[in-house]
Amino acid sequence: MTPEITNFVGYGASLFIVLSFVLKDITKIRIVNLIGCILFVVYGVFSDYLWPIIIPNAILCFIQVYHLLKKS
Repeated sequence: MTPEITNFVGYGASLFIVLSFVLKDITKIRIVNLIGCILFVVYGVFSDYLWPIIIPNAILCFIQVYHLLKKS
């Protein structure tokens, strides 16, 4: 992935995380936050493995999926 596209993925991740704080429905919050976390993991991987970005966001992905499945 080119550095420009990687940066856009990072900006997109930030946008989704911020958007998740604006929403009120908990299911929508979790879905939007999950998308942001996934994008941050992708960003971290394609930015030469930025482990401080990858690890917490990967953990948050599992937490969001767990709560989404638990609610269903």
